[in-house]
Amino acid sequence: MHSPEAQMKLPRDLDGIELAKRLQRYGYDIVHQTGSHLILKTAQNGEHTVSVLNHKPLKVGTLNSFLNEVAEHIGLEKQVVIERLLSRR
Repeated sequence: MHSPEAQMKLPRDLDGIELAKRLQRYGYDIVHQTGSHLILKTAQNGEHTVSVLNHKPLKVGTLNSFLNEVAEHIGLEKQVVIERLLSRR
């Protein structure tokens, strides 16, 4: 478990398309777009479909909720997902 002091803060400038690109690390791909929603799907750990708003930037609460859902699906703590998605590697 991570200590609260070491937790990475959610970015305030991440947009939906950038998040979708970063989610490719977990096998998510954009399958289509409906209005301002990007629909992403992965087959890793079973099929999972999510909808990401293509807003600039994503609101922190929206991003937080989305990351909770992804973390639960892939079986990792949300903080680990955040660190991996936001690292420059």
